[in-house]
Amino acid sequence: GDGDGDGDGEEEDRPPQFGFQVENTIGATPQPNGWMDSWLAFYRDRRLLHQLELAGDAKLLRLADKVLDQRLPELLEGVGKEIKPSILHGDLWSGNMAATREKRTGLDKAVIFDPACYYGHSEAEFGMSWCANFTEQFWGAYREIVPEEPGWKERWELYKLYHYLNHFNLFGSSYYYQCEDILRKFN
Repeated sequence: GDGDGDGDGEEEDRPPQFGFQVENTIGATPQPNGWMDSWLAFYRDRRLLHQLELAGDAKLLRLADKVLDQRLPELLEGVGKEIKPSILHGDLWSGNMAATREKRTGLDKAVIFDPACYYGHSEAEFGMSWCANFTEQFWGAYREIVPEEPGWKERWELYKLYHYLNHFNLFGSSYYYQCEDILRKFN
């Protein structure tokens, strides 16, 4: 970056790692963000394993063994290009999005709030999409800019798993079967 603080080129100054400069939360759950060079290691250890350990459920931990050790590496290797860190909101769902009308121009502007930011795989941003109501128009416009990579639908399941585990930890057993179902799919 040029160091003038205007944001132009600032991301180039950040090390090419996954994580964030501070620990934060997703909802009320602590979210560890220590920097890691590998997206696989970061997502496995700082996201999935962290939530599984918080849950403390022996069955989910047992089901997760193969997923974390074999299936996750296979699915991430299937991405058609190197996974580069992207800044993520981290908790993007309809309750954290709104629109506001700008008085000066009369135009609506998108507003997002209550982030759980970190640098991660761009696809991980959509782990909460089961609560976001993204339209076909949204996905079409997004895919014009970021084409779908091979294996997206399978990785998407594992990105949703993080959020289902977090909901299980926050809100209880009504999210257990979503967690179990995803883990069983990959066993």
